[in-house]
Amino acid sequence: MSDELKETQEQAPTKSQTPFLTRIVKTFFSPDVGTIAGAIALALVLGALLVVAFDPKVQETASYLLARPSDFFSAAGSAFVAFFASLIRGSIFDWEAASAARMFRPITESLVFATPLIISGLAITVAFRAGLFNIGVQGQLILGAIVGSIVGINLPLPPVLGIIVTMLAAVIGGALWGAIPGLLKARAGANEVIVTIMLNTIALYLVGWLLQQPILIGDGLPSKSLNTQANAWYPMLMGSQFRLHFGFVIALLAAVFVWWLLERSTFGFELRAAGANPSAAATAGINVNRVIFLTLTISGALAGLSATAPIQGTEHFLTSGTAGSLGFDAITVALLGRSKPLGTVLAGILFGALNAGGSTMQAAAGIPIDIVQVTQAIIVLLIAASEARKYFKAKKLAAAKATAVAPRKEVA
Repeated sequence: MSDELKETQEQAPTKSQTPFLTRIVKTFFSPDVGTIAGAIALALVLGALLVVAFDPKVQETASYLLARPSDFFSAAGSAFVAFFASLIRGSIFDWEAASAARMFRPITESLVFATPLIISGLAITVAFRAGLFNIGVQGQLILGAIVGSIVGINLPLPPVLGIIVTMLAAVIGGALWGAIPGLLKARAGANEVIVTIMLNTIALYLVGWLLQQPILIGDGLPSKSLNTQANAWYPMLMGSQFRLHFGFVIALLAAVFVWWLLERSTFGFELRAAGANPSAAATAGINVNRVIFLTLTISGALAGLSATAPIQGTEHFLTSGTAGSLGFDAITVALLGRSKPLGTVLAGILFGALNAGGSTMQAAAGIPIDIVQVTQAIIVLLIAASEARKYFKAKKLAAAKATAVAPRKEVA
């Protein structure tokens, strides 16, 4: 690495060189660990308090609070504890289960839910480190699911080869859908946020149309494809009693690949340099347009890879709801992971645990599963609020320093 390129990496971008949206996104995607931990803890407490507030027994005892306050506080305490107890039982360990397998099943379910979140979060991370905001992970995931399902359904292959070919098909589908905004951004300067949002809608309508065609549904009914062939399925890691599949290993390998790509490869340096300061990177001889195109293509490929979790790991078929909200949840995962591969893995597992615990919360404690989405949203809002406060505080201090320096120059 030359001294000129090192200077390029270290040089801070100026406001004229970096778009306003990119500066804001960089601020919010770089929270410190303390902010993240505090936001998670506070969000869980607030989620529990919401459960307490809307608990029927708590509301009933509140009507005669002054007469018998002990009833109210007992009901509130029970609801508060039930929130955390059911969350732990559904995501880590169920001490009330009848068998050892069912006791340990929750932690495996958390990893199952985490698998696509980790990979799609890595897709966001790669794009962000290049100064790009890839909102199109949802659409790229859908395209990966479409192409992977077509291959997995219609191409009979032997074991192992069927897994690899179906997985590669999903990766290619996502990569091609990511290459479109990459090409438009590199060649025409199109805003990747607007382009990827439009491509998300196109992908959603496309999967709806394809789920009426024989290539996916055969002689079946519209809206649900045939099952992919068993030779294309990921093997189970812990036997038939658990749903944890080889896709989780793929997610960990993808994290290692992204770490190597960003931190150890020449292209990774070019990517980070272009993301930090596009003008300086171009001056140093880096082809910024090439970096933009390849980054969004790689990001799309990772999004397509995340589609293999449902079509090869858990569901084995395609519907218009296969992607769910994974592409948008991935943004939050990358945010909590501070756009780092290891952080993204940990954030994906956290959100996987919240999703896994939600079903137990609803079944065991009567807590609406929507409280999980509310808790996740609170985490994001708390981090955004904290980072916004820091951003405007720093801006105010910079303005104050500039005002203090100006009179000195006049006197001189």
